[in-house]
Amino acid sequence: MNGGDEVVTAPVEPPQPLEWKFSQVFGERTAGEEVQEVDIISAIEFDKTGDHLATGDRGGRVVLFERTDTKDHGGSRRDLERLDYPIGRHPEFRYKTEFQSHEPEFDYLKSLEIEEKINKIRWCQTANGALFLLSTNDKTIKFWKVQEKKIKKISDMNLDSSKAVGNCSVASSSNSLSPRPYLANGGCPDRSYSSLSNELSFPPGGIPSLRLPMVVASHETSLVARCRRVYAHAHDYHINSISNNSDGETFISADDLRINLWNLEISNQSFNIVDVKPANMEDLTEVITSAEFHPSHCNMLGYSSSKGSIRLIDLRQSALCDSHAKLFEEPEPPGTRSFFTEIIASISDIKFGKDGRYILSRDYMTLKLWDINMDSGPVSTFQVHEYLRPKLCDLYENDSIFDKFECCLSGDGLRVATGSYSNLFRVFGSSPGSTEATTLEASKNPMRRQVQTPSRPSRSLSSSLTRVVRRGAESPGVDANGNSFDFTTKLLHLAWHPSEKSIACAAANSLYMYYA
Repeated sequence: MNGGDEVVTAPVEPPQPLEWKFSQVFGERTAGEEVQEVDIISAIEFDKTGDHLATGDRGGRVVLFERTDTKDHGGSRRDLERLDYPIGRHPEFRYKTEFQSHEPEFDYLKSLEIEEKINKIRWCQTANGALFLLSTNDKTIKFWKVQEKKIKKISDMNLDSSKAVGNCSVASSSNSLSPRPYLANGGCPDRSYSSLSNELSFPPGGIPSLRLPMVVASHETSLVARCRRVYAHAHDYHINSISNNSDGETFISADDLRINLWNLEISNQSFNIVDVKPANMEDLTEVITSAEFHPSHCNMLGYSSSKGSIRLIDLRQSALCDSHAKLFEEPEPPGTRSFFTEIIASISDIKFGKDGRYILSRDYMTLKLWDINMDSGPVSTFQVHEYLRPKLCDLYENDSIFDKFECCLSGDGLRVATGSYSNLFRVFGSSPGSTEATTLEASKNPMRRQVQTPSRPSRSLSSSLTRVVRRGAESPGVDANGNSFDFTTKLLHLAWHPSEKSIACAAANSLYMYYA
């Protein structure tokens, strides 16, 4: 700097709002088609590369999809430019395979039915071309390996392939041998074969020797899913979260009162690292709602509670991490407490950003973004359901207030997203100064309901309310745009592609994908 001149940096402009477009749908329903309960999607997850997507449903099935737009046009970037091929394509996926992960069970000791519904799916590190993933229902976690295997076939026998015995095809031999008076397999040239002519076609003079069939590998392959390990009998309460560690060797599972640490290779023991169960259950004031490992520090993990707080713990401090390293919570404004305060403050989901600096949390009314270096309060709060505040009594009566919405961050950390009712989901800009707040519908026309909406909707809904035709409990009000909302159609599960501007979301049994 010369002459004491100060270098003034220009303020960084927030990115422009994205324009979302429909990409694909799997399992689309026709008009009036009834959705089967077992087909409703209950979990969704991209792998770290973004080349694979997994969904789980209430029927205990896991369905895998693979990306196709990167495979169709191989070669380096320079080769693609020489071919004048556009690089910036949006991700496209196709169905890969599916398998039955969990079956319904019955706990005879507790007289309790255990649903087969998949609660969470987490991808593990790939190895030798095989895919690995964890899936869990309420009680049991399973470690799956999905691999392409060569199809084994039976080699040809030296009989005529035009005839068959039972279900087994046989083929003629290529060996041409002269007939002998007495045959090695006990046949006789003078013997009548009329009794076998309907089943097998023997060459004239019989067969000098019978070649036994052999199992040979063919060039055809099929995908095979195999359960490598089962991690069971470690949770008294329903499992709400699983999260694999960045060390590639361990993972955690969390229920309402405990968090257990597992080694992927050891299924018969786990270590209890968090236990919030009081000596007297009447003293219980909060439960664990979600837990996740830090994306790069293998010793750190965060978990949320039903009181709206997030605790960050360090596994290096002690074997049982009852004391937290950091506590993130927002103080309750004075004079705002009501019967619903604790219910709507309960955090349903937390996610670390890709770099591990920020934590995104979702409670019933809002999305909050927290900086792990600042525990005084969230750095950003995004209003999602503020327009439902006058309806909390109705939501409590029909149990909708207990719905657990998930949240996700974009790979670059500039945007966050979460679901809502009427199959809507919201995308917010999280960078400083951004006013991006987009409402999209899970349909082939995602911008159909789009109206310019502020991130903090106006409290004055009287003009909109007068225009809505009431249809009982099915459509008890309107959203911030004046559209009627439906509590029976809810978008609970969604995931952001790790490197692209692409979102996958689940509306009942349909998987919708969008790009910008």
